[in-house]
Amino acid sequence: MQLGIYTFGETNVDAATGRPLDAGQRLRDQLEEIELADQVGLDVFGLGEHHRADYTISAPVVVLAAAAARTKSIILTSAVTVLSSDDPVRVFQDFATLDQISGGRAEIMAGRGSFIESFPLFGYDLDDYDTLFAEKLDLLLKLRDNERVTWSGKHRAPLRDQPVYPRPLQERLPVWVAIGGTPASAARAARLGLPMAVAIIGGEPVRYAPLLDYYRDQAIRAGQDAAALRIGINSHGFVADTTEQAMALFHGPLTAVMNRLGAERGWPPMTRAQYEQQCGPSGALIVGSPEAVAEKILFEHTVFRHQRFLLQLSVGPMPHAQVMRAIELFGTKVAPIVRAEVARRTRTPDYAQA
Repeated sequence: MQLGIYTFGETNVDAATGRPLDAGQRLRDQLEEIELADQVGLDVFGLGEHHRADYTISAPVVVLAAAAARTKSIILTSAVTVLSSDDPVRVFQDFATLDQISGGRAEIMAGRGSFIESFPLFGYDLDDYDTLFAEKLDLLLKLRDNERVTWSGKHRAPLRDQPVYPRPLQERLPVWVAIGGTPASAARAARLGLPMAVAIIGGEPVRYAPLLDYYRDQAIRAGQDAAALRIGINSHGFVADTTEQAMALFHGPLTAVMNRLGAERGWPPMTRAQYEQQCGPSGALIVGSPEAVAEKILFEHTVFRHQRFLLQLSVGPMPHAQVMRAIELFGTKVAPIVRAEVARRTRTPDYAQA
């Protein structure tokens, strides 16, 4: 199983002005975090795209390109690229360039986005939310698979035998589809034969098992090789030396963000009891000591049989030193436990055939 980290580049905001206080320092810290993740042997680092004062990363590929010069092995992906409000040609060119700079380590994780700020910012109508994504994903895949492209659609000027450069170093630039849990999104990824990343950030993770079964079933019905499809799980969580320490450190930043977003969207505040329940065995938060975090990841693996797990360590602003320690523990303590057990499971005939 591939293991990695993703983040949105959370930053502190001045309560009086609404302006970010430390965007530049946060970006510099971010590069150190990606560099450390590479050094401790993690497989993937993802950066999300947001256009708000409380997040520093509006252009993930720029930060990933800077990280490419400081890393050697780690896969560098968006998490996600809000494809609905971007231009697929530019997205492809940006990530093909990143692929060349990084020596073939670039990926695109395309999604519709959980925030809406990018739509008015780039002149798109929210009423076109679904059709924009479907159309632009279609174009992105044609750009990936063909050096010269002829294409037409509703929301963008057509291309007529247009060459698109640069080409990536990899033969096929990996494109994942990120979803929040809707069957229609899972079916789209399945029909296209694309790997799917599922965000599980609340509730009981086992409730997502039917969705993943549906994804595999739809892939088979579409003539795809379901055994070749890959599934990733993206979750909130934190690692510290002890479970008590991890829960104490993660509580404040997480609940501050969830309650702020909840106020915007009409959700009730998260209580301490709810937080503790979500950190428990059946909850979605992956919080604890290295052993506890590994145990929860492996429990989910028995349910989902997924091939990738990404942990969002800093859901709200957290001290850089604490994030660095969490990355160190995730790479040196959690990853070896998970990899050894998943490798054992794949060698077990009854498990592999289930």
